[in-house]
Amino acid sequence: MAYEIPVTQARAELAELINRVVYGGERVVVTRHGKPLVALVSAADLERLEAAEHPADEAVLPSVSTLRTSAPSAPSAPGERGRFGIAAEHRPPGPGGRGV
Repeated sequence: MAYEIPVTQARAELAELINRVVYGGERVVVTRHGKPLVALVSAADLERLEAAEHPADEAVLPSVSTLRTSAPSAPSAPGERGRFGIAAEHRPPGPGGRGV
């Protein structure tokens, strides 16, 4: 759990808050009118947060690409178009389609 402190108090205690974060391993949330405004975290915590963002982004792109290329013209299950209110469907270019 993070230590919460109002922004007015944080201004007066900034040096102490930095020490709590760096040497005490705490996370400090600065609030304004009781709502979280910013967080003070150690540089090591920030590196871990940033490293955790990138693998998730990279994992999503290949799965979406695979989804698009694996079955682009797969027909919908019977009744699914009506069930979900789908009014149009993709038709690939070629015989019977109106693509370019």
